Amino acid sequence: MDIQAIITGILLALGCFFIVVSSIGIVRFPDFYSRMHPAGKSDTLGQLLVLSGLMIYEGFSLVSVKLLIIIVFIFIANPTVTHALAKAAYVSGLKPWKKEEGKND
Repeated sequence: MDIQAIITGILLALGCFFIVVSSIGIVRFPDFYSRMHPAGKSDTLGQLLVLSGLMIYEGFSLVSVKLLIIIVFIFIANPTVTHALAKAAYVSGLKPWKKEEGKND
């Protein structure tokens, strides 16, 4: 097994791990605002790692350049969309979740 395949496998595994953790965070967090955090942060990191692994697997070619363009687009689009969604929710009056006093959850 060559080093290229090992690095590709590690990056793909780490990317899938972060995407799964992001999915669990979206299900587990209590409200819209806190659910946006795993969706915006670890999902972006997982996508970066998966696409980087695919770039290393492919080597330098037109496909890897296209994957790099997709990575740049994701880094621009995901934080922008997350911010726009949070602002739209706040403007529309959606209140953040607050833990009730006296509860031991």
